[in-house]
Amino acid sequence: MPAADFSEIAELRQGLIRKALRYAVFAADATADAVTAPFDAGGILQALPAGYVPVGYTTTDGITFSGDLSTSDVESGQSASPTRSDVESDTMTAQWVPQETNAAAVALYENLPLTGPGSLPDLGSATWTWSRPKTPPTRYRRLVFIAEDLNKATGNALYIVRHFPSALRTGREDEQWTRTAEIARGVTYQAYIDDVAGTDAITWIDGEGWRDYAPEEEGGGG
Repeated sequence: MPAADFSEIAELRQGLIRKALRYAVFAADATADAVTAPFDAGGILQALPAGYVPVGYTTTDGITFSGDLSTSDVESGQSASPTRSDVESDTMTAQWVPQETNAAAVALYENLPLTGPGSLPDLGSATWTWSRPKTPPTRYRRLVFIAEDLNKATGNALYIVRHFPSALRTGREDEQWTRTAEIARGVTYQAYIDDVAGTDAITWIDGEGWRDYAPEEEGGGG
């Protein structure tokens, strides 16, 4: 075999290190349309379907996507390692801490509908009030997470869009009232399989900054 140059075979590219320079969380009731095409044919970010509302500012911890993977192993007397392993469950959750007291943040924390009966009115239009039910409802949501980064070479924006077409609140943090910090309402939502989408999470990466990579790779640039 021919000798290899490590720098060439490693293909180290600083420009492909991604950060969420700006990001946002959007939520909708399960009656809203699922997101199927967040970009057009040219890679331009599109508006979300009707019913999705922004959650607003979050703490600097951002959004944490966690996974819980469990397997079932078969052990054999002739082997120190499992001789067979099968996936039993593979779940994904998203956790974030909203800082704004807006209708979306409160609804996601208190398990209220985002629209329709039982939802909170517009800011300042009426008194906000809600009561904890004797039996909490199982309320599925649709969630969209959008992160914006820049192409290092061109400065054009690229986007990572992740969609939970069916998500359920599985945890919430303490709500603390103090003069030294904002009233925050941290939540955790788990993604579940959506019957129509056939998956619990869909992720897209596109945008003008992403499309800028195509000529570079076609030309063999590093």
